[in-house]
Amino acid sequence: MKANNIITSIDIGSSKIRTIIWSFNDENNKDFNVLGIWISNSNAIRKGNILDMEEFKNNLDKSLEEAEKMAWEQVFWVYLSFNSSSFDVISSKWIIAIPWEEITQEDIDRVLDMAKNGVDLPNREILKIVPEYFIVDLEDGVKNPIGMSARKLEVIAHIFSMNKNILNNIKKAVSDVWIEVYDVFPNLLSSPEWVLTKRQKELWVVCVDIWASTTWITVFEEGVLQYSSVIPIGWDNVTNDIALWVRTSIDVAEKLKIDYSELWINESSRDEEVNLVDFWSGEEWTVSKLYLSKIITARYEEILFFVKDELKKAWRDWMLPEWVILVWWWVKENGLIETAKDILKLPAFIGIPVEKDMLLETSISDPIFASVIWNMVLANKYIVPTNNFTLNIWWIFQSIIKVLKKMLP
Repeated sequence: MKANNIITSIDIGSSKIRTIIWSFNDENNKDFNVLGIWISNSNAIRKGNILDMEEFKNNLDKSLEEAEKMAWEQVFWVYLSFNSSSFDVISSKWIIAIPWEEITQEDIDRVLDMAKNGVDLPNREILKIVPEYFIVDLEDGVKNPIGMSARKLEVIAHIFSMNKNILNNIKKAVSDVWIEVYDVFPNLLSSPEWVLTKRQKELWVVCVDIWASTTWITVFEEGVLQYSSVIPIGWDNVTNDIALWVRTSIDVAEKLKIDYSELWINESSRDEEVNLVDFWSGEEWTVSKLYLSKIITARYEEILFFVKDELKKAWRDWMLPEWVILVWWWVKENGLIETAKDILKLPAFIGIPVEKDMLLETSISDPIFASVIWNMVLANKYIVPTNNFTLNIWWIFQSIIKVLKKMLP
């Protein structure tokens, strides 16, 4: 929803669905107020693919309903963000002639549209096209060529696409709970938007976004996106490893990961034992914290080695003068930053989306809210708000049906 500067964003993950309703300040786009926020379980989607449509819709509706109650706002339009193993990023290049020898916004739109139409993507839907840089006549590296004199304009752009069937299923599920999708932002694109500063992007920086089933990598140089990639491994694999090597259930393994996951443990804790009966009465043995640490460390080291391989592909291994920014909930695990520094041979830090608390006794200055906040930033950045009132009979009908649906038992 975007009306009177009130915006609703939903981030769909493999473990949680996060909904935030907030409003931006007209004069300062980074000044905002959170009206409602809610996190609900997400048990019916894996790597962006819906496994159980009815359960997914129930999870989605629960997150929306609780956020609406907190905000005292009825939601009808939303911006979506999610991660999917079907996301793909390709580069495209196109050139056009400038008819009036001065580049306008229409010329920018035209060359980007031609770059998009110039690629063959069967059964895929293009979500966004992001220019890396423009070439004005023979001058390359131009970021914003509007107003420049030229006879031809060339663009090097990144095209973000995903499987059309997977996207249609997600849109259908959202539509079935009486919500319209205003726009979709892949988390691969939205992740660095808020957490990286302009100076960091200028000096080269890599953003590593660790999700439940995937890990996203974006490399910035001279202020623009240079390289992006998706690794099909995430922190859910840590849970699977614990369940396998400790010989326990997935539920117990998840609790062990949350309560005792450490990559580097203190000497005083190395000999401590964890009694599994505390998590489930059917488990009658113990596991050492050192053994758990070895299991967890092995998987995170594998993820970081994959990140290092991707940096080699981008010709940025050992060549980033700035640092590595790690984001998402599990990057707060003890020892992960030190492990990243050791493997990547670069300074590493945790990326924090915002620097202030927006709700009483509730902080969104936490990596767990990173994707949904970045989604809002992109929505406010790329979508031009309008104050024009238009009468939409179908929208009014949907509004009435949705209100009645929530009132009836």
